[in-house]
Amino acid sequence: MRTSHAERALDEAFDAVVLAGGRARRMAGADKPGLPVAGRSLAARVADAVRDAGRLIVVGPPRAELPHAIAVREDPPGAGPVPALRAGLAEVRAPWVALLAADLPFLRPRHVAALLNAARDAEGGGAVMVDDEGREQWLLGCWRAARLSAALADYRGASLRGLLGPLEPVRVFLTGPDAAGRRPPWYDCDTPDALARARRLLTDGEE
Repeated sequence: MRTSHAERALDEAFDAVVLAGGRARRMAGADKPGLPVAGRSLAARVADAVRDAGRLIVVGPPRAELPHAIAVREDPPGAGPVPALRAGLAEVRAPWVALLAADLPFLRPRHVAALLNAARDAEGGGAVMVDDEGREQWLLGCWRAARLSAALADYRGASLRGLLGPLEPVRVFLTGPDAAGRRPPWYDCDTPDALARARRLLTDGEE
């Protein structure tokens, strides 16, 4: 039986869950996702990378720069990434979900597209980006929403690796100019020094 264009589009649709809570201890408790890099907040930059998502779900406080986002909170706030993912996934409606940290200044739509394409072509639970040292970046991946929801229902741990690893995701490595660049998509701003470097590498208004 032939699949209609509408059915194919639905099968390929994705939502995005961006984890934007936490206590940012290494940033002296600052609102890390709201910190500006080249004139725009970190959270806004990540949101731009998933501009094609059907729903943008931000787990954290509402953000004025993201008026179209659905803001939810884990219970209790700051409980960790697994409760945050559980809260965000409850708002997902698409068959695929991009799970992202909110402090990735160099993430671009092409990186998300590479993850989605890899996940759709595989038989496992999704796809995860691997950094230049061979480490999976669990807050930079795309997943089958149904598989992720089922895994969460039975999971009692606190580690994203413990949750996502058994889904046997495709490991996605960068190729081309991104592979040798100074601005990889997994670069996060966990410390003041990392934030300062990101600001040096991006200029105002740069995408």
